[in-house]
Amino acid sequence: MGSMLIRGANVVDGTGSPGFRGDVVVAGGRITELAGPGTIAGADRVLDCENLVLAPGFIDMHAHSDLHLLTEPGHFPKISQGITTEVIGQDGLSYAPIDAATLAVVRRQIAGWNGNPADLDFSWHTVGEYLDRLDAGITPNAAYLVPQGTLRLLVVGSERRPATAREIGRMCALLAEGLAQGAVGMSSGLTYTPGMYADTAELAALCEVVAAADGFYAPHTRSYGAGALEAYAEMIGLARTTGCAVHLTHATMNFGENRGRAPELLTMIDDALAQGCDISLDTYPYLPGSTTLSALLPSWASAGGPDATLARLADPADRARITDDVTVRGSDGCHGVTVDWETIQISGVADPDLSEYVGRRIADIAVAQDVPPVEVFFDLLLRDELATTILQHVGHEENVRAIMRHSRHMGGSDALLVGDRPHPRAWGTFPRYLGHYVRELGVLGLEECVHHLTGRPAQRLRLRMRGLIRPGHAADLVLFDPETICDTATFEQPKQQARGITHVLVNGEFAIDGGTPTGALAGRALRMTTRGTDVKGEQ
Repeated sequence: MGSMLIRGANVVDGTGSPGFRGDVVVAGGRITELAGPGTIAGADRVLDCENLVLAPGFIDMHAHSDLHLLTEPGHFPKISQGITTEVIGQDGLSYAPIDAATLAVVRRQIAGWNGNPADLDFSWHTVGEYLDRLDAGITPNAAYLVPQGTLRLLVVGSERRPATAREIGRMCALLAEGLAQGAVGMSSGLTYTPGMYADTAELAALCEVVAAADGFYAPHTRSYGAGALEAYAEMIGLARTTGCAVHLTHATMNFGENRGRAPELLTMIDDALAQGCDISLDTYPYLPGSTTLSALLPSWASAGGPDATLARLADPADRARITDDVTVRGSDGCHGVTVDWETIQISGVADPDLSEYVGRRIADIAVAQDVPPVEVFFDLLLRDELATTILQHVGHEENVRAIMRHSRHMGGSDALLVGDRPHPRAWGTFPRYLGHYVRELGVLGLEECVHHLTGRPAQRLRLRMRGLIRPGHAADLVLFDPETICDTATFEQPKQQARGITHVLVNGEFAIDGGTPTGALAGRALRMTTRGTDVKGEQ
């Protein structure tokens, strides 16, 4: 593409400063000029944008697109929201670094997150090789977190036990290698096996490696229900003791135990910031959460991997013990609370013979079948081999609004793209921020919200030349109508394109042009170096 002039837009530059009318020229994948309206003569293409906002492309700080980027590189659910960069490798489980045996376990364990495509070439082993695969052609850019649970699978296996000093040393070496190859930090999933078996000392050793590389740690904490504040305190404590930057993912304060308690979390964060800790957080602008049905199991039931889990689900004595955990004592997989089957809605299944259950709640299925809800739970897990995904209706609006106002808040979709009825955040997260919470409710101002979604996460990722509208920066840009932008995806019909986003550019190429996808694959892996984070060859 030659030069392009974006003329007369309201430029909201990602800094949080007031917007201004301006002209922007894009050429060679970069923003080459930024000036007042009418001061730039022309270009090969001119877009008149008098009633539109021009913003940096949105940065999704919590994405589960690790395979979707490869199997569906057009990535329409995300690019149509204006997302030009995603952070993947989340919640402690992903596909690099990997060996053949570990890959087999990971593919089955997180099939509910990413699917398990039989025809995908999984020939990479290292983080660098996976990033090279992304460089072969994707629509948005992607940054990668080394997954702590996968490191534990590689070194310790699926056993429920502390790691030895030698094993911790091996995990630290693998982590350092992944960071040196371009990963921006480390994630963990501390309610998922085997990551949840790591104690604080093991996590601290890993965080020291992340801190030395100037990356950040993105933990899915040990609890988002009962014990949520204690779980956050553990992670903030790691920031204090190791000096590692900590980014609290999907920090939503869900479940009945936490209604109205967001101010307690935010006070904890503010105290840590005042003491010099580097803490940030992301949320999605919805109430329900989304995960796999198997995530509700107690940790002991998931020890040893998928086959061992399925064997326990079929054993009468183990089923009785699981039943007691999920319905009486509170499962650690369900954040220490007992499962309320009224809140559990099936969003996707791997086995098409189970498709009749998609969109239904477990409590309603149980009534229809005249069985206890836990029996429906066991039946689905066994028949779908742990791949079932769910929505969990456990959020609180007052917490959502309080947290999104915080000075260290960023946007993250936490979107699963598989299943017939995925969470609507897969298609609507960023337009919902700008439509519902900015225009309709006024929870955030326009410039402030854009800063949350662009400039602020760019700082966290150490993106040298992205996240702001400035000459010399990569032309990751989105044009939208502030009067009409909104999410149209619903829980009943989640796969719906948002309204009001007219154009999206990634590295200077149109991914969305006039509301229509172009098929351009201009996205690249964003790799961390000592100088910052950028694409290969531009460090």
